[in-house]
Amino acid sequence: MSADLNQSYLTSQLSGSNAAFVEELYEAYLADPNSVDERWRAYFDSLQTAGRRDIPHSPVLQRIGELSRSHGGWSASLATSSAHSVDQHKQGAMLRLINAYRVRGHLAAKLDPLGMVPPAAVPDLSLAFHDVGEADLDTEFDAGSLIGARRRKLRDAVAQLEGAYCNSIGAEYMHISDYPQRRWMQERFESTAGQFGYTPEQKKRVLDRLTAAEGLERYLHTKYVGQKRFSLEGGDSLIPMIDEIIQRAGAGGSKDVIIGMAHRGRINVLINTLGKPPRTLFDAFEGKAEENPDPAHSGDVKYHLGFSSDVMTPGGTVHLALGFNPSHLEIIDPVVAGSVRARQTRRQNEDRTQVVPILVHGDAAFSGQGVVMELFQMSQARGYTVGGTIHIVVNNQVGFTTSNPLDTRSTHYCTDVAKIVSAPVLHVNADDPEAVLFCAQVALDYRQTFKRDVVIDLVCYRRHGHNEADEPAATQPLMYQNIRSRPSTRELYARRLEAEGVIQPGEAKAISDRYRDALERGDAVVAELTTVDPSQAGVAVDWTPYLQGKLSDRVTTAVDAERLQALAQTINTLPDDLKLHSRVAKVYQDRLKMAAGEVRMDWGFAETMAYATLIAEGYNLRLSGQDCGRGTFFHRHAVLHDQNTGATHTPLRQLVDLPERVTIIDSLLSEEAVMGFEYGYATADPRTLTIWEGQFGDFCNGAQVVIDQFISSGEAKWGRLCGLVLFLPHGYEGQGPEHSSARLERFLQLSALDNMQVCVPTTPAQMFHMLRRQMLRGTRKPLIVMTPKSMLRHRLSTSTMDELTNGEFQRVIPDSMMADPGQVSRVVICSGKVYYDLVEEHEKSQIKDVAIVRIEQLYPFPREELKAELARFANARTIVWCQEEPMNQGAWYQIRHQLKASISAEQKLHYAGRDRSPAPAAGNTNTHNREQAALVHEALSVADPGNTPKSD
Repeated sequence: MSADLNQSYLTSQLSGSNAAFVEELYEAYLADPNSVDERWRAYFDSLQTAGRRDIPHSPVLQRIGELSRSHGGWSASLATSSAHSVDQHKQGAMLRLINAYRVRGHLAAKLDPLGMVPPAAVPDLSLAFHDVGEADLDTEFDAGSLIGARRRKLRDAVAQLEGAYCNSIGAEYMHISDYPQRRWMQERFESTAGQFGYTPEQKKRVLDRLTAAEGLERYLHTKYVGQKRFSLEGGDSLIPMIDEIIQRAGAGGSKDVIIGMAHRGRINVLINTLGKPPRTLFDAFEGKAEENPDPAHSGDVKYHLGFSSDVMTPGGTVHLALGFNPSHLEIIDPVVAGSVRARQTRRQNEDRTQVVPILVHGDAAFSGQGVVMELFQMSQARGYTVGGTIHIVVNNQVGFTTSNPLDTRSTHYCTDVAKIVSAPVLHVNADDPEAVLFCAQVALDYRQTFKRDVVIDLVCYRRHGHNEADEPAATQPLMYQNIRSRPSTRELYARRLEAEGVIQPGEAKAISDRYRDALERGDAVVAELTTVDPSQAGVAVDWTPYLQGKLSDRVTTAVDAERLQALAQTINTLPDDLKLHSRVAKVYQDRLKMAAGEVRMDWGFAETMAYATLIAEGYNLRLSGQDCGRGTFFHRHAVLHDQNTGATHTPLRQLVDLPERVTIIDSLLSEEAVMGFEYGYATADPRTLTIWEGQFGDFCNGAQVVIDQFISSGEAKWGRLCGLVLFLPHGYEGQGPEHSSARLERFLQLSALDNMQVCVPTTPAQMFHMLRRQMLRGTRKPLIVMTPKSMLRHRLSTSTMDELTNGEFQRVIPDSMMADPGQVSRVVICSGKVYYDLVEEHEKSQIKDVAIVRIEQLYPFPREELKAELARFANARTIVWCQEEPMNQGAWYQIRHQLKASISAEQKLHYAGRDRSPAPAAGNTNTHNREQAALVHEALSVADPGNTPKSD
């Protein structure tokens, strides 16, 4: 290989994935140039020229420079190394051994509290693997980057490395490409080497928290035999771990800690971390909990409930919140992240240290649920980062219910998914509470320092079955023989502290008795509970303005012309040096004409004006989704791109003092996690118009669990108000079964007792008033919008400025085709784009006796408005519901009873639309066109369109 080729090849190896190897190789070179391959030796020699300017830019090369200077310069280190009579080959072995422990020491750590999974045999952690032996243990070597004295005996270095990486903690961090992060981890682990030095007071607090964790479970187990509670027993160390994170976060200035978790251990966290009064829990177990007769607030089981409280820490009061969660395990993760982002925005906390998220996972769910990966990918994305999340995996080594762990994943660890974002992973034996405490401290400090995710794998066990009525020994006989003969974590730790003289004989039992007495009284058992810090009152959300409003309330959404024109001028007048694409420039030129009343307005203008007026009134805007900045259909252009520089410009931000008050962000290609995130955001900030937009309406299929478990039922189950808006492009234009339907029928099926709104606006003015109504009403309910596609540019689907200054959202838009209602013999009722197809055929065929009425809000159904409109047509005996969707889809089956209740006894209801179909739409364009023409003709035809039996 030529010298130039050699240099080029070696430079190409300086990538993030090789960084650790190259750094260790260079340290070996500094100690002994002959210990490295001759090509690397020549390469490192070439870098020693002082002041050299042609070294390729590389973080690894920068690090090499740092290492060299730390050794006293490029050449001095060689002299230092040669001054000691050390076998240079063995010196290199010393450095390789250090690197081996850092990279693979976790494989040899003692992580399993049951001792059923012994530490792995790791060949490259042995002395022999590196050509050193027992005889070399007392030889002094240069320890390279190992924390501590520069030179030390091999024996001491190995002891330090064993303590740091192969004891009760297995630390994985060498996959991180960023050197400062790796070095930070090395300093934390190698400086303690498993000796944490906690004070007696700290140890007693750990014992107290373990006693609380175990005491609650044992109390419930004996008092409420067989009742489900999804016990934490075996993973008791979770309670002191979370306690340490909260107290340490508060000491550092954090103001909120937001927790998300599934049902395992949830009751324990509610009582022992958040301080929920035990009496309310006991009442639930005893069936004494107060019933709510209102079916709109049906409630949920005790192990899904959330709670909030305030606790005192060394740095002041910290607000705690535990998110409500369904049984869909990991779906709470993005919801909590969204809530955290909203709180950070409200606090104007740019470094994101004041609000800390903790997510508690199960091992099988963490590795098996795709939403976990989606959230990791969001963790550093501009619109979704929360400055890092602390993930705690309660790893009971069972997987789920009765599964074999071998069947639950393909990776070595359940946490390996976290490596996609280079998150450090700390595996820890849950029966070593002090190691658990140390991991909690490291995790929080890492998060606060680097603003990135970190994972703690709490390796524990599950003392009982999946629930307390389950018998786990049927499928894990050996594991449960072990568990049932094993002392608890609290018992083991109490013995340890007694042996150390930290507590006296009998003191552990006294602590346990005091805790049980408090439970018997029903008292709160968190000593740090306090009241809200008055200094934080300004950042707390006041939900009272939204508790009494109803969806039937009418509000004034019109805006005076002068204010509209002023706002339109502001957001449509762009900087002179902003070079737009010609098509986008034309859009903005046309919008100025629309504002002046020179041309009719389109959808993009009306939607943007709704945002502008709300922002000017003090509301915030958050719009996210795939292509939402530009708009899937090239209609919105809320984020502009300079054609010369690539820089972006968001015109609506000209109306705010803080940029994050207007966030319009293209999301990653995820529906489930992003929609969950936006739901969480909306539940934490009622004054932000929060919108999730699907690229096409049926993309919401990927987030169905969010729609079912949170959006449609969150208020009924948990009393959680949420004003989230879903924009779902919907309409049949021959694009096939995948991009035609937003599955309107599903949303209507989920609608009951005024839980949400489902709207299908057909004009730009309707969009304007609908969005303003969403924020101005005294309530917060989800709004599902079937948004337009081809209607965005339909010649008839336009509005005037007068409709914004003098209108409101019309639930029903009356017929405008028939001058004389008395001539009408038939009324066609419809929603959405098909209205314009009907109108065009109506005009083309010069039909004289058919009125067309639009229902713009399908839920809550506007029965009284429809009745009033139908009453105008006294001679109409035929009422037709017309839809584009197949009969078993769309609105027909969901609103047929409403339509029947709206017509008179003399009138007869008919259906005109596509026949039943398993798929939403035909794939062949000719078939689509034929079906569309047929349903329009059927709805308007003088011939009887037929009765409903053809579908049944």
